[in-house]
Amino acid sequence: MNLKLRFKSVSHSWVALHPQPKGVIQFIAGAFFGTFFPMFFYRYLLQSLYEQGYTIIILPFNFSFNHYVEAGFLMREQYEILPELVRMATVEGYDYEAYLNDKNFSWIGHSLGCKYISLLEGFTALPPETQAREQFIRNLLSDTSDESQIESIIADINILVEELKQKIKEVQKLIRSYVGREVKINSIFIKGQISILLAPAITSTASAIRPQFLADIIDNLGLGVKPTIEETHNLIKDSELFNIMGLVCFQSDNIAKSTCDWFFKIFQKPQPDFRESLTGGHLKPLGIQLGNNVLNLFDKPLIESVEQRHKGFEHHVIKLFKKLKEKAK
Repeated sequence: MNLKLRFKSVSHSWVALHPQPKGVIQFIAGAFFGTFFPMFFYRYLLQSLYEQGYTIIILPFNFSFNHYVEAGFLMREQYEILPELVRMATVEGYDYEAYLNDKNFSWIGHSLGCKYISLLEGFTALPPETQAREQFIRNLLSDTSDESQIESIIADINILVEELKQKIKEVQKLIRSYVGREVKINSIFIKGQISILLAPAITSTASAIRPQFLADIIDNLGLGVKPTIEETHNLIKDSELFNIMGLVCFQSDNIAKSTCDWFFKIFQKPQPDFRESLTGGHLKPLGIQLGNNVLNLFDKPLIESVEQRHKGFEHHVIKLFKKLKEKAK
């Protein structure tokens, strides 16, 4: 079946509906490219994943130093899109079975997008009871001396959790109205869903603001990146999750190097079978097909054959994805 990747705008996101989907891949791109035309910049990667039999969702985000807020937006957006997948499939006469179980949803991120996926999975570990949840957050932010900031984060997360609980009920009811069947969509955040992190970049304010003294001023004013590198690492470690995660790093990538090293040497996940170290730089995942060649927009070589590009990158991602799906069974 020769399938052409066509995206439609749904809520704030873009969806390429597969006629016979095995599942859904939700993609969160890097900082600049995740905001402006990710369906163009990552087209060859997304086409390759689509051809494996997956509906593709590109979730955008705003440029912000408050990654808590954007992670909340991404989670709300997932539940806005979910019933639309079923409705659109029924209208088109496509198979919708995969959309009725949240275990069929997966995540792939690039660069900063990987931090958002990490936050969503880390939030999965939040205790259901309000008091225990607040203590979990306080432990996470133990190095933060600003009590008002801690209280603000606790309040925002409590609101988000309650909102998502209600949203799940609404989604279940709406999908039942479309197909007349029960659905298995129960997990807040992304519990039990596999993820692949491509060149993950969990970085500080200084990575976005130069020179260093300006970044220091922004941090001292309390306007810097939230959560910090250390807080994000703590959330990942304290969650005791990330057991069905894959990691792809690039040998010439200095931007993601410290994050990749942290996963390999400190967190010690994923296991070696679920890691890939490939040639290329931080922007290797970007690329568009031009006939029988792929234009590597910001990597070397600038142009290479479809066969060579696929062999050097997409093949590894697809193979890793299949292994993770087997592990998750």
